[in-house]
Amino acid sequence: MKLRERRAEHSDFSIGGMLVRVIVSMIVLAVAAFFTPYFTIRGFVPLVLAAVSIGVIDYAIERFTGFDATPFGRGITGFVVSAVIIYITGYLVQGVGVNVIGAILAALSIGIINMFIPGRSVM
Repeated sequence: MKLRERRAEHSDFSIGGMLVRVIVSMIVLAVAAFFTPYFTIRGFVPLVLAAVSIGVIDYAIERFTGFDATPFGRGITGFVVSAVIIYITGYLVQGVGVNVIGAILAALSIGIINMFIPGRSVM
């Protein structure tokens, strides 16, 4: 497969597409943070930064390993990778509070929410 075809197949680099993904990620993260103990997002700016950082980390993992890090996309491995991404985001973004249990519960919450959202998974 040619490189150009692979790029077109794996990602949408348009500004509108990226904006929609960030907004959907923000909604999913806000809902997950509201319902998940030990996972908090304190404010709008940390919510935006968390959505962007999770997207960047997920993209990097998918780009370099070819692994889709959705909570239910690859079974237990995808679930664990999703929890690790959420945990790392807690360290990268000030205003996001998460511990190991919170990251696991958030990955579970996000996976459940992703089942109801049509299109590509948020994480």
